[in-house]
Amino acid sequence: MAKKPYYQHWLEEADKDFRYASWSLENAEENFYSFILFHFQQAAEKYLKAYIVFKKLPFKKIHDLAELLAIIKIADQSFVKIENKAVFLNDFYVDTRYPVYWPTGHTKELAVKAKQAVQGIGSFVKKKIGGAGIEI
Repeated sequence: MAKKPYYQHWLEEADKDFRYASWSLENAEENFYSFILFHFQQAAEKYLKAYIVFKKLPFKKIHDLAELLAIIKIADQSFVKIENKAVFLNDFYVDTRYPVYWPTGHTKELAVKAKQAVQGIGSFVKKKIGGAGIEI
């Protein structure tokens, strides 16, 4: 059995975050939008890291989507097409070390917009990699 490429693990983890956040968005009975938005941001981060690993670019343990895109754009300027989506999602990262401050006041409409942004990023990355991973 062939060993799975490392970038594939990143895609699978991104898909899990995306599916979890999407499910939560549809099924949450309370205002958990900060948590949902965090998982959408995490999905986008992992999609970008999948591409970085795929292209063997310098890997950094960071959460800043704009900084990850800067690394990617050295190799592929076409990623400028998803820059607005990444910048939008960047604000939803929460440092999960204690004590944690989870922002309040987020809305379902904002979470729906975040879901659409992640779908765009995930689709773009998967097309660049060659269709690897689960369709979103």
